[in-house]
Amino acid sequence: MAAERITVSDQGVLHVPDEPIVPFIEGDGTGVDIWPAAQSVLDAAAAKYGKTIAWKEVLAGQKAFDETGNWLPDETIEAFRHYLIGIKGPLTTPVGGGIRSLNVAIRKILDLYVCLRPVRWFEGVPSPVKHPEKVDMVIFRENTEDVYAGLELQEGTAEAKRLIELLHDEFGWTIRPDSGIGIKPVSETGSKRLVRAALNYAVQRKRSSVTMVHKGNIQKYTEGAFRSWGYELVREEFSDVAVGWDDCGGDPAGKILVKDAIADITLQQVLTRPEEFDVIATTNLNGDYLSDALAAQVGGIGIAPGANINYVTGHGVFEATHGTAPKYAGQDKVNPGSLLLSGVLMFEHLGWQPAADDIVTALEATIADRIVTYDFARQMEGATQVKTSEFAAAIIDRL
Repeated sequence: MAAERITVSDQGVLHVPDEPIVPFIEGDGTGVDIWPAAQSVLDAAAAKYGKTIAWKEVLAGQKAFDETGNWLPDETIEAFRHYLIGIKGPLTTPVGGGIRSLNVAIRKILDLYVCLRPVRWFEGVPSPVKHPEKVDMVIFRENTEDVYAGLELQEGTAEAKRLIELLHDEFGWTIRPDSGIGIKPVSETGSKRLVRAALNYAVQRKRSSVTMVHKGNIQKYTEGAFRSWGYELVREEFSDVAVGWDDCGGDPAGKILVKDAIADITLQQVLTRPEEFDVIATTNLNGDYLSDALAAQVGGIGIAPGANINYVTGHGVFEATHGTAPKYAGQDKVNPGSLLLSGVLMFEHLGWQPAADDIVTALEATIADRIVTYDFARQMEGATQVKTSEFAAAIIDRL
């Protein structure tokens, strides 16, 4: 069996061979520990179903800089572009000038407009809330617009001064002269394709609702427009399977209920009434807050997966959602759960659902047996603390 690249149809449907070539970035810091652990589990699960992954290492971050003098080599981007699907560990962001964030750069260059963050609890995982089992949400966070577009001017520069004067002269806006200025774009195109992806996911996974989270009560022409465009999309493209709250009075009659919520009250309600949220579609900054806050309810970002996807071109980069934790690098100590579960998301995206389900079941069984890495062991009574590699081996034993 020869390794082949994944391809995509004009309709955005992936064609996945039995031995796909998948580029990977090991990651900086603890990447040296969590990547081999995650890879071993992914390989074992795939092999059960006659699948093999032809892993292709590409470079980014500190390792890339040390070897090539470039934090994000063109060859890495071209590999992700050519092979469509990739996975990465945590990356160091260069200090000082240049690239603000390697993660954001990859998303922007490949137009990975969805940041997909499923959040659910695994039985036995320590949690700060009383009922973590009620948390089962999937966040669709817009990845290319909002404040993450990075359109800023530094305070005190001639450019900032000129823009402040322009805004005053043209719109009568009074802005303090010692202000930094940022532009927050939210487009109909970006909003609708994000909500469309969330609705398609809800239909395919038979989820009950989609909640659009926004701050439209204050920012009416950006966040408020995101909400309005979302409801428009439901009526235009999904009326046979979904209905907006205002159009049904809260009774969807068997369809997916599409509703909206203000961002600040949402952060309260995901704590007090988490069972009322299913799929969440939101702008970039709101999604950043929500995904980490929800991860805290189910054990922390150390076990929270993430994916960046363009459902039109077929491109996807699946990633650990936490940082590099360099002080633990090479100690075979940290939890590989975030990267492993991101690999599960990748398997689901490839259509390898049985292998993905097996990993989740084996992970649950391992945690239920209280075989865990230090981060969980210190919070669990009677736990057996194991190394990163030993945790992966325990999961493989239970596949």
